Amino acid sequence: MTVFDLIIIGAGPGGYVSAVKAAKLGLKVAVVEKNQLGGTCLNVGCIPSKTYLQHSHWLQSATTAAEFGIQLKVEKIDFEKLVDHKNQVVTQLQSGVQFLFKKYHVTLITGTAQVLSATQVKVQDKVYQTKNVLLTTGSAPFVPPIKNLDQVAYLTTDTFFNLKALPKRLVIIGGGVIAVELAFAMAPLGVDVTLLEVAPDILLTEDLEARALMKQRLQQLKINTHIKVQIEQVTSDAVVLTDGTQYPFDQLLVATGRRADLTLAKALNLKLDERQRFIQVDAHYQTSVPHIYAAGDAIGGLMLAHVASAEAIKAVLAIAGQPQQPVDDNLVPRCLYTTPEVASFGLTAEAAENQGYSVKVVKLPLTGNGRALASVNTTGFVKLISETKYHQILGAVIVSDGATEMIHTLLSLCTAEGTLDELMQTIFAHPTFSELIHDAAENSLT
Repeated sequence: MTVFDLIIIGAGPGGYVSAVKAAKLGLKVAVVEKNQLGGTCLNVGCIPSKTYLQHSHWLQSATTAAEFGIQLKVEKIDFEKLVDHKNQVVTQLQSGVQFLFKKYHVTLITGTAQVLSATQVKVQDKVYQTKNVLLTTGSAPFVPPIKNLDQVAYLTTDTFFNLKALPKRLVIIGGGVIAVELAFAMAPLGVDVTLLEVAPDILLTEDLEARALMKQRLQQLKINTHIKVQIEQVTSDAVVLTDGTQYPFDQLLVATGRRADLTLAKALNLKLDERQRFIQVDAHYQTSVPHIYAAGDAIGGLMLAHVASAEAIKAVLAIAGQPQQPVDDNLVPRCLYTTPEVASFGLTAEAAENQGYSVKVVKLPLTGNGRALASVNTTGFVKLISETKYHQILGAVIVSDGATEMIHTLLSLCTAEGTLDELMQTIFAHPTFSELIHDAAENSLT
């Protein structure tokens, strides 16, 4: 009988990345997946949304080009072709995962898993033996209890990318990162988009000044944004507020966050956190049951694909006898793929001060950057939060085209325990957007 060293439940970015890592470490590995290889991120999340955002970016670039003498006429948007492009990207990436599984001899088991114990996993009618189990079961869209919503054919982020035709009027309930990104993706394609957020503001997880710029961009794209709304009910073609205001739609998207999938955790009586929303794990991602580990959305924290991968890899290293320190949330990039992009990590100035640091904040706008001026992309800034004694970088926010790529310069430096002084010694190419990082460091030290 085959005995696996590790069976991983879930083939999302936590599952498939850690499976390959475990196999490279010499473990005999199997992955169980009940849906599609690649999980939410690859199939209905990160990758499809970024594909649609690229389509949107092309259209916005055409509009900008027209202002400077290059007349481009968009005669038609073939949405079916855009959908085909998205599907091709997803398929290609799925094929890449399959190739890696084959190369490193990872066994893929298709079906719904039952974890009988730390040593037995049942899929369909077959029981598999293992020495360890890693739960990377992810999350599912959270749907709030709105009157009559269950009687409407609404979309969630899991079903949005099944659309075969562009809606004329799209109402999005929610104002977080996913909701705003999809609004940015749809509006340039000619869709009348309305964002409805019950919270005091949109993008509450983002830097306050970055948030203000995003709200300006939403307005420029004619995306109707309403905060502090109180929803009374949903009808077949409108969202109705308690004051009687109606927002008509032909497609309704509910993008109000995600909830951890705790099905297996509850079946195993794993210890949960105080609010009973996530699996509780130790510093090496082991649950309350020895030899059962968990990572990703199921354990809370920053519910991001790259965090799931990093946590699951650290769990695998612990299983392989090479334990490391857990993921440091302060060294995790947080990205918003709008136009411009927003990328950040670390502490805010307020949080740093609350921790006892003597803080210095420097913020430089893109309006003085040569590459930004030449590219007509001057909306944005670089903000560095540092402490004055050792010049340690505590946090950063970049709002710019390419911000999600630029942020890694600072992250790499911080991971290597570098300071503003090392950043100052780095020669940045001219002209580049990244030069502004160097300029901000210089200002921080003077």
